[in-house]
Amino acid sequence: MPTTSDFKKGLRIELEGEPFVIVDVTTQTPSARGAATLVKTRLRNLKTKQLINKTFKSGERLKDPDFEVKPCQYIYDEGGDTYYFMDEENYEQFPLKHNDIESEVGFLKEGASVRAVFFSGQCIGIELPNTVVLEVTECDPGVKGDTVTNVTKTAKLETGSEVQVPLFVETGDKLIIDTRDNRYIKRA
Repeated sequence: MPTTSDFKKGLRIELEGEPFVIVDVTTQTPSARGAATLVKTRLRNLKTKQLINKTFKSGERLKDPDFEVKPCQYIYDEGGDTYYFMDEENYEQFPLKHNDIESEVGFLKEGASVRAVFFSGQCIGIELPNTVVLEVTECDPGVKGDTVTNVTKTAKLETGSEVQVPLFVETGDKLIIDTRDNRYIKRA
């Protein structure tokens, strides 16, 4: 059973029968004698994607979540609204709606390995690897003379998402992108 001392960013918990992930956590210790330490959290509901703030007393115990994470592969999308994945263990296919994986869609390309998150036997989303390699399909040319430090331009990737990149990046380059914050890391 997880307690408030186990709380950290990215931890999945179950609260009132709903799956949540911790987005932010802070600890507040009151100066009054005998006052309980409070753990303030910002939680994202994994089904509805809604953000809530919740305060727990230090040492409070929560129910063990019924999460299961399975390796799977992205196969294809059906007109941009439904995305199909295949369980790599038993080769079963299952669909996810665009709303369920809205923030991850910009990093998916056919054949990509991801991890499916199941809650009470139902797939509620996917987890991407921390980095992916994507090709630049469209990019403005860098202007000679723009050499001030950290000058960037927008590049469109093969999945349709956009990322800020340094001036030397050109169309056709393969880039390593951090999926957690949509950030350019380096050329592949």
